[in-house]
Amino acid sequence: MEKRVSIPLLLLVLFSLEITVQASSSSAEKWVVDGKVLELDDSNFDSAIAAFDCVLVDFYAPWCGHCKRLSPQLDIAAPALAALKEPIVIAKVDADKFRRLATKFDIDGFPTLKIFMHGVPMDYNGPRKADLLVRYLKKFVAPDVSILDSDSAISNFVEAAGTYFPIYIGFGLNESVISDMAKKYKKKAWFSVAKDFSENMTVLHDFDKVPALVVRHPSYNEQSVFYGPFDVEFLEDFVKQNMFPLVMPITYDTLKSLDNDERKIVLTIVEDENDEKSKKLIRILKSAASANRDLVFGYVGIKQWEDFADTFGANKKTKLPKMVVWNRNEDYLTVNGSESIDEEDQASQVSRFLEGYREGRTIETRMSGPSMLGFINSLFSGSNAVYLVFFVVATIFVIQSIRGDEEPPRVSTRDEVNQSSTSSFVPETQSSESRSGQKED
Repeated sequence: MEKRVSIPLLLLVLFSLEITVQASSSSAEKWVVDGKVLELDDSNFDSAIAAFDCVLVDFYAPWCGHCKRLSPQLDIAAPALAALKEPIVIAKVDADKFRRLATKFDIDGFPTLKIFMHGVPMDYNGPRKADLLVRYLKKFVAPDVSILDSDSAISNFVEAAGTYFPIYIGFGLNESVISDMAKKYKKKAWFSVAKDFSENMTVLHDFDKVPALVVRHPSYNEQSVFYGPFDVEFLEDFVKQNMFPLVMPITYDTLKSLDNDERKIVLTIVEDENDEKSKKLIRILKSAASANRDLVFGYVGIKQWEDFADTFGANKKTKLPKMVVWNRNEDYLTVNGSESIDEEDQASQVSRFLEGYREGRTIETRMSGPSMLGFINSLFSGSNAVYLVFFVVATIFVIQSIRGDEEPPRVSTRDEVNQSSTSSFVPETQSSESRSGQKED
C-alpha cells in the first residue's frame, strides 16, 4: 500500500530545513576574524570555540583591577593576531557572571587566560603585554619545523621569532630529524632547518661543519652548537638542556618556566644582580654551567627579590655571595667549607663548591619558616589569598567548636567585605578586588 505524505507535514519539514540552513549560515557569518575581542557567554561560547582553530580566552571579573589593566593589552593584541596567516582570535568571558563556564574550566582566579586549540583548552602562562603576547602566541599556529632556503629566510625567521623563546636551527639537517622534538617542545621553542645558506651564516652562527644544530637565546645573547650524534636520546638531551640560558635570573616567571625540568638548581645569591661584582661572578658561573649541564644555574639579588633570598637564610646581614643547591622543594643543600664566596679567585671557589656537592659534602637545610610564607605569598600574590583566609577561618571554627562557643565565626561575602572598612582576617592592603580567584599579572 502506497503511503502519502500530507502537504502540511511536507511544508513543515521544508520549513524546518530552511530554518536549519539559515541558522547554520547566520552562525558561520556571525563569527568572523575582524581583529576585535569577542564577548562570550553561556549561549555562544561553544560555537565560538568551534568556529576558530585557536582562541585565547580571558576569564575575567568586572571588579578585578588586574583584569582592567589586562583588557587594553588584549585590545591592542587582537588585530595583530587576527592579521596572521593562521589567525588567532581573542575572546573574553565575565566568569563572575557566567559561573557555569567558570566551573567547567576550573577558573579559580582572575584574570585566567586559556588557549583553545581546536577546542582543546590549555593554560596560558606567557607574557601579558600586547607585543610580547603576540610573539608568544604566534608559536601556536606556526609550523612545527620551518623550512629556510636562503640567508634572508634565516634572518627573517630569527627576527620574527623574537626573544621570548630559544631558537633551534638545523643547518644541513633534514626536518625529519628534529620533527619529533619540534612537536614535543612546540610550546617552548622555535624549530627550523636551513636548506640553503652561505658561508656568512656559518660565521654568524659560529659552526664549522654540517650537519649542525644551533640553539640561540637572543635575550641572553647566547648560543650553543650540537654536531651529533643525532640519535633521539642524545638529540633530546641537547634540546632539553639548552631550553634555558647557561645562567638565568630567578624570577617568578623563570621559576614557572622550570616547572617541567627535573634538574636541581645551583642558586647563587648576591646583594644586587646589576652591580659590577655580580656581573663578573655571573660570567664565571656561565663557564661552570657549560661544564655541568645536568644542573640549572641561576642567581637572585636580595635587592631584586628579598623574600625569596631570605628563605635560603640570605639577607643583608649574610656574607654574600652565597651558593646553595635547591631541588625546588622545601629543602636545599649547602656545601661544607663553601658557605660563601670571597671576592678573590671566585672561579676556584665555584669549582670547589661543585666538587663538594658532587662528593656529597653537603648539609641539608629546611627553608626558613616565616620567610617561606612570604615566598609563597610572592609566588601566588593576591590570587589565592582568600584561600588562606578560609583556612584561618576554618581553623578558628574548629577551635571554637571544641571549646563549645555558641556562635562560630562567619566568612563575609564580597559585598560585605566591600561595605566593611576593616576585617579581622583580610589584610589592609587587600581591597575588594582580592577575592577568590584574583590573579596578578
